[in-house]
Amino acid sequence: MTPASIAFLLVGMIVAFMAFIGLMSAVKGTPVDAVKRFGDGQPAAVDEPGFRTAIELVSRTTLHAGHEVEVFMNGDETYPRLWSDLRAARESITLQLYYNEPGRMADELREILVERARAGVGILFLYDAFGSSFPKEYVQALKDAGVIAEPFRPISVLSPHTMQNRAHIRVVCVDGRIGWTGGFGISDKWYGNGRDEGQWRDSNVRFIGRGVHQLQSAFVACWAEATGELLVGDTLFPPLEPREGGIIAGLLHGSPSVGSTEAERFFALTIASARKRLWITNSYFVPDREFRRMIADAARRGVDTRVLTPGMSTDIKSTLYAGRARYEELMKAGVRIYEYRKTMMHAKTVVVDGMWGAVGSMNADNRSLSFNEETVLMTLDAGIGATLERQFTDDIAHADEILLATFRQRGTIDRVKESVAHAAWRVL
Repeated sequence: MTPASIAFLLVGMIVAFMAFIGLMSAVKGTPVDAVKRFGDGQPAAVDEPGFRTAIELVSRTTLHAGHEVEVFMNGDETYPRLWSDLRAARESITLQLYYNEPGRMADELREILVERARAGVGILFLYDAFGSSFPKEYVQALKDAGVIAEPFRPISVLSPHTMQNRAHIRVVCVDGRIGWTGGFGISDKWYGNGRDEGQWRDSNVRFIGRGVHQLQSAFVACWAEATGELLVGDTLFPPLEPREGGIIAGLLHGSPSVGSTEAERFFALTIASARKRLWITNSYFVPDREFRRMIADAARRGVDTRVLTPGMSTDIKSTLYAGRARYEELMKAGVRIYEYRKTMMHAKTVVVDGMWGAVGSMNADNRSLSFNEETVLMTLDAGIGATLERQFTDDIAHADEILLATFRQRGTIDRVKESVAHAAWRVL
């Protein structure tokens, strides 16, 4: 072989090897195969003292008492309160949002941010470079008013290693004292009651307490990556007095990792700790094999295990078919599955035994659990648990339960769509 051909061969081998590494990364699943108690017995139930210790350690998130927490359904409940909080800001507003597009809602947000910036409020806005479609003129109008707006992980030929790791995160912090997260975005489809066609069903949470600092720290970590500036100080992190009573809560920041992520460990222990009820509402329900096994095992041990996910009104049909590809596996174990009617179900909540609850941005798929930045408010409180259970039962009145015998009669074309979509979902 000539020196040129040897060099060409070596370059080809390096490219092939790097492509193989990229593929293995893209189809990475959780290394968590099961949750076991060291010694004998099951992991602690959510109402046992050991659970709080375990969930704090595996998720790397401290749960604090003294929170005020409000769960909001849909745009009609969410945006009037969110806009009111933003308009009342006196020192700072930080926002990090995945989905942003032009429309009436975007115009309203711009009006609020421009007015507050001109009033002297420091505003930082971090938007995902893939999920946002604001035109340059929109962002420039914010900057002209004094808002500091930056894209997160811009997509270019120089960043293939971060292209699949998106900021699916939802962060709104007002004066470092009020926090918001959930599934919301800036698009007119989030307006409405979540029951009528075109008005997305979502769940969001507003909270006051030490969890706001945890939410702010998630923003600060992403801001440092985007700009090189690691932000500190009382404006973003004002002193908060410890408070007794109130709601026990903590803000989980899930972030990509070579090993298991905080999001994966949170989800695994949440499932394993259920004793009576495990009710999951999720917009893109395509769990990996290991999580399907954990959910099925919960049903087999007698837990009332239910999943609510979008039906044909989903915004991404491939996700619906990818999830359906494994419905039989879950239903045979006793899991009850419901598909929401009329409009897109975009909520991401979990409630266990009416006591342990979570509301956030995290989907039940490999992308959210392994590859994306995500935020989830975790609560250990019977009141919030009851609220989430009540919302779940209200929602299934607007959903169709998928019955195993009927589902098995679906046609060949649907089965092919499911198989193709499930294979593709691991990579896309």
